[in-house]
Amino acid sequence: MEDLNIRKTGRAGRITFTREKTLNALSRNMAQAIHAALQGWRDDPDVALVVIDAEGERAFCAGGDIAAVWRAAIAGDHSVGRRFFADEYRMNAAIADFPKPIVAFMQGFVMGGGVGVGGHASHRIVGDSTQIAMPEAGIGLIPDVGGSWLLSRAPGRIGEYLALTGARIGAGDAIHAGFADTYLPEEEWPDLIARLEKTGDVSLIEGEDVPSASLQTRDLSAFGGATLAEIMDTLEKTGESDALKPLKRNSPLSMAASLALVRAARGDQRMQESLSREYRFTWRATTETDFLEGVRAQIIDKDRNPKWAADASETHVQALLAPLGEEELRWEEYV
Repeated sequence: MEDLNIRKTGRAGRITFTREKTLNALSRNMAQAIHAALQGWRDDPDVALVVIDAEGERAFCAGGDIAAVWRAAIAGDHSVGRRFFADEYRMNAAIADFPKPIVAFMQGFVMGGGVGVGGHASHRIVGDSTQIAMPEAGIGLIPDVGGSWLLSRAPGRIGEYLALTGARIGAGDAIHAGFADTYLPEEEWPDLIARLEKTGDVSLIEGEDVPSASLQTRDLSAFGGATLAEIMDTLEKTGESDALKPLKRNSPLSMAASLALVRAARGDQRMQESLSREYRFTWRATTETDFLEGVRAQIIDKDRNPKWAADASETHVQALLAPLGEEELRWEEYV
């Protein structure tokens, strides 16, 4: 397809994002195509591993292409978003559960939907330009695409910090937080990909010394607060303005729900459990949250001035995360 280059080269299945002008934003069709390619390669004896990379220096994938979701919902059709999220999450799970190695080369922006592709690969390579983030609270959403699963497994309170602030992290912090595995200068990536194609042997992946991780020494204990209000109060009292500033800017409902999602995911045994919980929020996102206003302000009108109005109470958060009954995301056919 036009937005992806999917092929087999040597021993490797190859998936390359080719939407450089849109920072390789992920559409529903792209999610379906990635999933279909993986299904086709599961039992293909010619494919020893899968390599996922992207064209362009600016981004591996800067997020999901949600403008279409916004347009449909504004017109009264909420099914477009629900189908998009369902297909995207099933693709995320297929990457995480793939029985062969998947090697992701993640340069530039790796955000939201990009984390859902690269962050669940078995071998995740980052370089000097890498900037990883889950910035969904800024558009009235939550860290989805299995983001709550990854965040829940970060050391200490890094998960809460990244979920609530949407902070961008470089290679060293990404490896420390569990979003990546290997640091390798980007000029060395083409040669490694060529050798992986030729041999199908992931033991050839040898990283270099990991850049320093600032999060490793940062005191994020404030993010252990029981509620969003308690976290913000502690940050205010301790004068941590850099951390507090995005919390005053992001959707209160999204941050409260993100806090609940990350903490709930710590008890999950499979990523599908986290994805199912995320889907309960995103299924309801276009009707009961700040999502449409956030997308309008940040992506459509770009005035960067969202008017958050959704109920951010604990009662509403729990209602948004409650099971969907017949609409629950099903996994049986995607195991």
